[in-house]
Amino acid sequence: MPIYMQNTPNKPVVLIDAPGAQRAALWGLADLFALIPRLSPSSRALDLQICAWDTLPSKPVAALVFVPSIEDTRPAPDHPLVDWAAQQHAQGALACSVCAGAFWLGQAGLLDHRPATTHWALEAEFRQAFPDVRLAPEHILVDDHDVITAGGLMAWTDLGLHLTGRWYGAEMVTRLARHLLIDPSGREQRAYSSFAPPRHHGDIPVLAAQRHMDRHYGMPLTVPTLAAVANLSERSFVRHFTAATGLPPATYLQALRVEKARGALERGQDSIAQIAWDVGYRDVPAFARAFKSVTGLTPGAYRERFRAHQG
Repeated sequence: MPIYMQNTPNKPVVLIDAPGAQRAALWGLADLFALIPRLSPSSRALDLQICAWDTLPSKPVAALVFVPSIEDTRPAPDHPLVDWAAQQHAQGALACSVCAGAFWLGQAGLLDHRPATTHWALEAEFRQAFPDVRLAPEHILVDDHDVITAGGLMAWTDLGLHLTGRWYGAEMVTRLARHLLIDPSGREQRAYSSFAPPRHHGDIPVLAAQRHMDRHYGMPLTVPTLAAVANLSERSFVRHFTAATGLPPATYLQALRVEKARGALERGQDSIAQIAWDVGYRDVPAFARAFKSVTGLTPGAYRERFRAHQG
């Protein structure tokens, strides 16, 4: 039975009007999301805000998006937006970028040791600025769970459809793409049902445990360990975690590990045994069983079907 969920945010989604921001991307994304309740009156509209650095909300947001820059503007380490983005992400916000917007996420430290993408023409500059990022400029979009990056000036359409799928489901992606006359080929529907657990639930101890799992998913993670991270008793931790995320810790961890493995199978060349080890499985058959229980495919079959083609 699928355990992936769509969650329409109940907190603001902020499109950031950073210095040099592409107006077409800001207003295009706003228009794209505004169409959803018109196409489906039962769907909840997003609380969408376009904010400059001096009008940013101080309360937690559901997601933040840095759009392309058309003036070759690059963020300084001490820019208020950098600190704000890092703080919001630490509080559970989904962090997104399009094209050169990735420089803002990189400056905020949100891409270190993660896969990410940006415009292919920015590859050399980006690698020099952020050598710890696992840059994959050949990909139009990279979803790394709580950080999503898209490459190319017009990739805001890809990001918009991807977020639509995450928040409203695959059927809405199809309806929206048809309405906008956007060709959704290559945007497989399986991507729109990826593991995206809620992070705007407001339970800070649970969020601390989620962050710990994000960073250490390849390590043994037991309920006692996670309860200690959350500073709760084991019984209270399991109750709080399940209420906040909709999943018990063990099921959540399996889904997280499978999601990380999916990305590695799609984008990388490592062996299935190495990927199993990297995501926390010391037994390859156990990994294969867990992977198939979530995706319906063996790791090898999944790689064959969904591996990103380069060139």
